[in-house]
Amino acid sequence: MTSPSNTVKWQSRLWARIQYVLPHHLISGLVFRVTRWRAPWTAWLIRRFVEAFGVDLSEAARTDPADYPTFNAFFTRPLAEGARPLEGDDDTWISPVDGGISQIGHIQSGNIFQAKGRAYTATELLGGDASLAEPFKDGSFATLYLSPSDYHRIHMPVTGTLREMIHVPGRLFSVSTGTVAEVPRLFARNERLVCLFDTADGPMAMVLVGAINVSAIETVWAGLVTPTPQRQIGRWTYGGDTGLSIRLERGAEMGRFNMGSTVILLAAKGVEFDTAWQAEMPIKLGQRLQASDSGNEEEANTEG
Repeated sequence: MTSPSNTVKWQSRLWARIQYVLPHHLISGLVFRVTRWRAPWTAWLIRRFVEAFGVDLSEAARTDPADYPTFNAFFTRPLAEGARPLEGDDDTWISPVDGGISQIGHIQSGNIFQAKGRAYTATELLGGDASLAEPFKDGSFATLYLSPSDYHRIHMPVTGTLREMIHVPGRLFSVSTGTVAEVPRLFARNERLVCLFDTADGPMAMVLVGAINVSAIETVWAGLVTPTPQRQIGRWTYGGDTGLSIRLERGAEMGRFNMGSTVILLAAKGVEFDTAWQAEMPIKLGQRLQASDSGNEEEANTEG
């Protein structure tokens, strides 16, 4: 008799194999259009979605499904003011999203843990530029999965100045737990938007990973970045001689997913994420992500 756990593994393996041959971008393009329809049954669909996924609309700025003209407007809904207080002081790194922790820990000589027996490199994740990945070689990472029921705007974990944005084209595999466990180097294969910031603690990368049905990714400074027909890596630089200076405060919105996906946060060596956070734990925007003594170790060593 097949155990329930073996059945789930078999189903996950089958779904992962099917995804290799699916037209990822065609499917996601259709979702992009459908979620923007202004239809008379939109409010009914939102109510069914809220019931099916247990969405807490009491936290939203608009609590009535009839107030949303499209499904995408509902999916990217803003929160009510004060719904997510920021923990710690102004220098404390916080979670940039509501979601679940897929993985969290140290980057081991440039390698980022994906799932049991699977890893990928920071260089791959950041579009193949080893110089961009070097500062994160022995730093910290957090892979945060946004489920359909979560709030889908992305905020700054710490104050930072935007240095570069990189669009890396790729596939759109699902980022569900089962698929992540089955597809090697999934986050380095999927389409993604890499946002590099300079912070008081060194460089920071926020990587917004696309997935099947994730019809668009946008930022507050560039607007809608995907979908795009571009199949070459695109790079935009900020600051310096560009005349474009973008500084975002801790907790400020920096982007959003139109449908849900994953954010991978990279921090340079010296920023330690609290070991109390473990894989499969839920986390909320504004909750303290950084260990209480992180960033003070170097100062203590200097004083000693």
